[in-house]
Amino acid sequence: MEDIILSENVQNIINNFKRGGVEKLHVLADFDQTITKSFINGRHIPSIISILRDEGYLTSDYPIKAKILYAKYHPIEIDPKIPTEEKKRFMEEWWTTHFKLLIESKLNKKDIEDIANSDNLVLREGTKEFFDNCFNHNIPIIIFTSCGVGGDPVRIFLKKQGIFYENVYIISNDLIWDKNGFAIDFKKPIIHGMNKNETFIKDFPVFEKIKNRNNVLLLGNSLGDIGMITGFEYNNLLKIGFLNENEEESKEYFKESYDVVILNDGTMSCVNKFLKEIIS
Repeated sequence: MEDIILSENVQNIINNFKRGGVEKLHVLADFDQTITKSFINGRHIPSIISILRDEGYLTSDYPIKAKILYAKYHPIEIDPKIPTEEKKRFMEEWWTTHFKLLIESKLNKKDIEDIANSDNLVLREGTKEFFDNCFNHNIPIIIFTSCGVGGDPVRIFLKKQGIFYENVYIISNDLIWDKNGFAIDFKKPIIHGMNKNETFIKDFPVFEKIKNRNNVLLLGNSLGDIGMITGFEYNNLLKIGFLNENEEESKEYFKESYDVVILNDGTMSCVNKFLKEIIS
């Protein structure tokens, strides 16, 4: 039995979704540790960038410098007691410094392909079923990712899994490459885990696909992921949060922010159950 915390209003939201029908529904999801698993064989895999950092890519000094940044900033990222505005400042500092480090360390498009094919990047159990059902019922999935190497590895990974369907759209950071495939700059503003509320969906072409789909199923793994919905006028919103680490300290904060909290790096079975009820 999975450890899941449900708020009292979950069934009411689902009933409203059912009344609206699938043509009024879209999915808004984070990528790292939401669509993918957080732990592989007992090892914490927090993000695509962690694979680049931990598996010996780029220059010889890159892993050490990247791990120093992680050790400094990740505890700030997951500490629920640090105010959001303060976290934003630290996350902006982390992402900016790390992008510059990637450029200095000769990141190439070939490295992006390699990490997207890593054995340490694994779909959360039940995710393929979820994507298949959304595709079969023409429900758009917007993946809103703060991935530190841009959206390309997400696309490659989803294609490898056979779920990069035509109803899947990605909003992400983007790197600028030279003619030899080396990263030379990064586009601004940077999307990180705490400023998704400042990157409005209506500013992207995908908005035309979802502007009349005012029932939203939001999937995230951090308190900052709630901000993905900012600027979108929804009628009904079901927020499902995967709490993968720092559980005891963060549980109450997640319960305040999410309608459903899935603990212990759980599966998508609860999400699939809700979706089946909505589309039935």
